[in-house]
Amino acid sequence: MSASKDQDFEQPKADLRKNLRAPLIIQKIHIDAERPVFFGYSKDISRSGMFIATTNQIKQGDQIDLTIPLPAPLNLTVNCRCEVVWKRPRGKRLPFEPGMGLKFLDMPEDISELLDAWIRKID
Repeated sequence: MSASKDQDFEQPKADLRKNLRAPLIIQKIHIDAERPVFFGYSKDISRSGMFIATTNQIKQGDQIDLTIPLPAPLNLTVNCRCEVVWKRPRGKRLPFEPGMGLKFLDMPEDISELLDAWIRKID
């Protein structure tokens, strides 16, 4: 049996993250970057990073300052430095939405612990 053109993409590998993550939809993510405008929204978060769905991606390896408004019951706005550690391209035949994975570089440990506890409650 031959593969169709719709199956030309690489199958995703198993999720190797060491931290639990939770869905988190935030429509206004403020990114202090060299770009004048950034369009994107968060899709999930963990104590070590987050995924932002966007077609307006930043280069892998670039560092950015991020402001994240966290919902109830946390009700916090967190500022931290992040690094773009991976990107997912846009493509009609790709099974996942485009975006980028960000690693938190200087997330305060107390905020990381709050995030982790919150994620465990909703998981």
